[in-house]
Amino acid sequence: MSDAGMNPQAAWHGFPLRVRYQETDRMDVVFHGNYVTWFEVGRTEWIRAQGLTYRELESRGLLLPVVDLHLHFMRPAVYDDTVIVFTKLIQRTPLRLTFASCICRAGAGVAEAGWYVEPEGERLVEGETTLAWLNANWRPARIEREAPDVWDLLKQACP
Repeated sequence: MSDAGMNPQAAWHGFPLRVRYQETDRMDVVFHGNYVTWFEVGRTEWIRAQGLTYRELESRGLLLPVVDLHLHFMRPAVYDDTVIVFTKLIQRTPLRLTFASCICRAGAGVAEAGWYVEPEGERLVEGETTLAWLNANWRPARIEREAPDVWDLLKQACP
């Protein structure tokens, strides 16, 4: 179960979503492309849980486009399921971030946002996303130079 007081260092951040009808296909399962969007929701909420927002990073001239994405499908989510998008920073360099993501069907009492030791619920999709730090001109940006405060925060989250 979520632990709001847990140290987020190397922990998973969980964010619940309810599967909407428009996210499903004729087979009554979530269309595979929606999982990519949910991975992004997870990264956005992970960063927010660290005390930052994408909007703040972008206002500082820092961009984080996806440069690599891997997904492994195990089971489908269906309309009206509650799923939790679990996200964890697993690698950081001054030029890139790699996040692990795990989408689980939520069981009873496992539907709140917060920090988790491990993903909980029935595993549906797992994967990784790598993002690159760029400046406003779409040139590589070394985050430890451009935003030392952000670099320090990331070092705490992924030693």
